Amino acid sequence: MANVRLIPRLDIKGPNLIKGIHLEGLRVIGDPAVFARRYYEAGADELLYMDIVASLYGRNGLHDLVRRTAHDIFVPLTVGGGVRSTDDVRALLKSGADKVAINTAAVRRPDLIADASRMFGSQCIVVSIEAKRGTSGWEAFTDNGREHTGLDAIDWAAQAVELGAGELLVTSVDQEGTRRGFDVDLIAAIAARCHVPVIASGGMGTIDHLVDVCTRGRADAVAMADVLHYERLTLHEIRQGALASDLAVRPQPHAVAS
Repeated sequence: MANVRLIPRLDIKGPNLIKGIHLEGLRVIGDPAVFARRYYEAGADELLYMDIVASLYGRNGLHDLVRRTAHDIFVPLTVGGGVRSTDDVRALLKSGADKVAINTAAVRRPDLIADASRMFGSQCIVVSIEAKRGTSGWEAFTDNGREHTGLDAIDWAAQAVELGAGELLVTSVDQEGTRRGFDVDLIAAIAARCHVPVIASGGMGTIDHLVDVCTRGRADAVAMADVLHYERLTLHEIRQGALASDLAVRPQPHAVAS
């Protein structure tokens, strides 16, 4: 099997890296560029930037940050938030993003997924799904977990892949920021329906959580925020712990020029 990717997730509001619980109660952590560089030097496989207020303001404000990041950080960079059109996708790719994540606009106009994947390649298009558990499954939400869509999250994931999504970023709003572990059942249900890589997000607090979501949940990658931002674990500790649990991760970090 392919190596599981370890992906620091950086949620950004204005100039600041922030972190919350259940995507709410946001607390300023620091300068996202500083944290991105730190995680790159620590051997991150990829980085994920999410502008969490972009949909509210109708635009993604990360272009300058993406340009600066792409200039001296050489791992794949996924950027999301406020992406409303193929022009927005193009602008972020030109700024230096390798992949673009779409949520709210894709729910409102699913053909955006097909249009974007046709123009830029499905490998560039990530559909972001924010899911909350209900009485009979999971509902997909938008706008940082605030707005109901009425869509079954599993069915929506499958539809997004049919339309051309090359990857899925699945965030459990219930687990996000809790450090109590991923919603493994949610990730497993989506992985069973979809033939593209699934990134699990929301809830990591221990190395066992990572191992669990990648084995039982069949996640292809794990997005981590709280556990890294607050230095509860380092990427080196996470990688070594995963290897000790026989999880396929890249054994050595990339070389970083001094």
